[in-house]
Amino acid sequence: MVGLDLSSGAAVLSAAATFAGDRGIAVTAALLIVLSVLGAFESPTVQACVPQMLHGENVLRGNAAVNQANAVSGLVTPFLGSVLYAAFGVRPVLAGAGVCFLLTAALECFIRMPDVPRPRGQRLGQLLREELLSSARFLARERREVLDLLLFAAVVGSLISGVAIVGLPYLIRNSLGLSAQLYGAAESAMGLAALLGGLTAGMLVVRLPFWRLNWLVAGVGTCVLLGGGALLLPVGELGQYAALVSLFGIGQAMACTFSIFAVSAIQQKTPEHMTGKVMACVSTISMCAQPVGQLAYGLWFDASPGWLVLGVSGAVICLLGMGAKELFKKW
Repeated sequence: MVGLDLSSGAAVLSAAATFAGDRGIAVTAALLIVLSVLGAFESPTVQACVPQMLHGENVLRGNAAVNQANAVSGLVTPFLGSVLYAAFGVRPVLAGAGVCFLLTAALECFIRMPDVPRPRGQRLGQLLREELLSSARFLARERREVLDLLLFAAVVGSLISGVAIVGLPYLIRNSLGLSAQLYGAAESAMGLAALLGGLTAGMLVVRLPFWRLNWLVAGVGTCVLLGGGALLLPVGELGQYAALVSLFGIGQAMACTFSIFAVSAIQQKTPEHMTGKVMACVSTISMCAQPVGQLAYGLWFDASPGWLVLGVSGAVICLLGMGAKELFKKW
């Protein structure tokens, strides 16, 4: 984690130093690629640390706290970044972000993790092969319920992300023909809903049995289904917008709550020496499934009316949630 944040800070500071004139677009593109690659390494690393520092019900509370921090960041930083960019320009903003990465790396030096001995003298290719084989063996044979939950979450996540990331901006800007300011307000509402979802997960840690989580998935599907119905209501564009944002916000909160419970359950079912590898599988499956879903939804929204896309998607998510009852009973 320290090395990744140091690398991120160095990349941002380098971009700040080289950002000028015609090079700006190329530097921005290169920086985004580098930060995305480093972020792909850091996400499973952070997720693997939580169950090593916390135990029992506190694992779920820890994941909820991480989710809340991300949600607050998503709410505050776009607005703060735009204000600082307008006031000072891009170079000071990049320099400040680079310094923040370096300060984060310095703070991470105070985290104490249990030392896990690693075999020495192995070649990188041999080590990677053994790690991948051990991960596949663990998921396919020792903890098949973990693999089933991963695949279920990937399918549901691709549907939800397609509806939210592709559908919401398309419906607000194209179907309803509303302003970019109203779309920005909707994005802020989604961030607030994610924050409330994290808070809800922390409060439900001892009240919501895991085997009832399929109702959360069905609830998300119901919100999407009702969102399709809202587009048919004779209440004008602003009325449809208000209904759509409200329903999507409720669905977002339930989806975040389900995600926190699912990740926490996977962490608790996984031995410490396997946590990093399994959480890497979680991130990989999620990152591979979501672009496919978003591409499919982009084509679907272009070809069909929005109410039909939301109606069918909501019905499918509801059916998946209700059909997963036996899957969740295994936990």
